[in-house]
Amino acid sequence: MISSDVIRGYNDTIILFMLREKPSYGYEISRRIKEISDEKYVIKETTLYSAFTRMEKNDYIESFSQVGENGKNRTYYRITDKGKDHFKEKCEEWALTKDVIDRFVVA
Repeated sequence: MISSDVIRGYNDTIILFMLREKPSYGYEISRRIKEISDEKYVIKETTLYSAFTRMEKNDYIESFSQVGENGKNRTYYRITDKGKDHFKEKCEEWALTKDVIDRFVVA
């Protein structure tokens, strides 16, 4: 399991990655993160919703209400153009960060 301290700076990037596919809601995003990471990373609900609030304030995502498959009204999130630009910047930052850290970490 990955420590939340290690991955904290990349939660927004992970969420934006998920939203590039299609709009989604909190539980589905959390479930997909767990699934894609082979259960090595489980995002906490408070972390997820704090990220939604922060990213919405920064105009990286926008929320809207929609009736889900179960007939319940849910809050969905979608990535904005500004969010796509931010995602790209964070991916470039990660490549640089990984290059530097790889020089100091022995596998």
